[in-house]
Amino acid sequence: MKLTIFCLGMLPLFILTACSGLFPAPTLTPTPVSATETPTNTIPWFPATNTPTIFPTQTSQSTPEQRPGLGELLFTDSFDSHTGTGTTPQPDLWSTSVASWASATVDRNRLLLSISGQGPVSIASLRSQPTLGDFYAEATVALSLCGVKDQFGMVFRAAPGDNFYRFTVRCDGQARLERVLSGFNSPLLDWQPSGDAPSSAPAEVKLGIWTEGSEMRFFLNDHLQFTVRDPVLHAGTLGFFVYASANTPITASFSDLSVYSVSYVSQTPSLTPSSSPIPDGTPVQTPTP
Repeated sequence: MKLTIFCLGMLPLFILTACSGLFPAPTLTPTPVSATETPTNTIPWFPATNTPTIFPTQTSQSTPEQRPGLGELLFTDSFDSHTGTGTTPQPDLWSTSVASWASATVDRNRLLLSISGQGPVSIASLRSQPTLGDFYAEATVALSLCGVKDQFGMVFRAAPGDNFYRFTVRCDGQARLERVLSGFNSPLLDWQPSGDAPSSAPAEVKLGIWTEGSEMRFFLNDHLQFTVRDPVLHAGTLGFFVYASANTPITASFSDLSVYSVSYVSQTPSLTPSSSPIPDGTPVQTPTP
């Protein structure tokens, strides 16, 4: 009886042992643990905004005044044989002449200069008054005929003895400054190409000259062309000229002359050498009619 109980008690153990042989226990693979665990990212509910980089503000530099010290209007000349403000006729205000090959006349509100003869030859007309030292003058030039090497321009600081400066424009798109002393011509600045100078005729261009002491500035169509310093001639009268280089005619009319005062102290000391070209000193005889 006791034996039977023992066997019955061992039966469940036998069954479990037999089942364990039929269903082997699974092999458990341990999960490796990283030495360094990545922390959980925090959601940025209020992300920081980028602070813009502030650059220093650049102050724009204004264009230097090209005609500084420009003062009151001294006079205008409409070329009607009268003064600019009065009504008294002054036929001798401009020097005139009429010849078969060249002429200088005042007619219909213009000064007309023309050459039809064989060149090289020039003709000029000077205004008898006033005498000017520091000033700004401008006038309009209309070209009817002008060869490639022909010239025209403005005479200023003209003094007795055939002394003057001459702002010269050539009909191939170039300009220069000349100084004439006792009839001998020395270029102070030789030919400079200019987009404002006419390269053929018919054409129209505005001349402008600003002077203060030894400093002189030259304009075409209100555009500064060049600056030259020369201390030789200080004051004189104004005028205009044309020059025929060969046998081609030249005809130019000058109008709307306006002259202003200039009151300006140059910032360039008089003893400082100028950067402007120095005359070459070679005298060139100025052709006369």
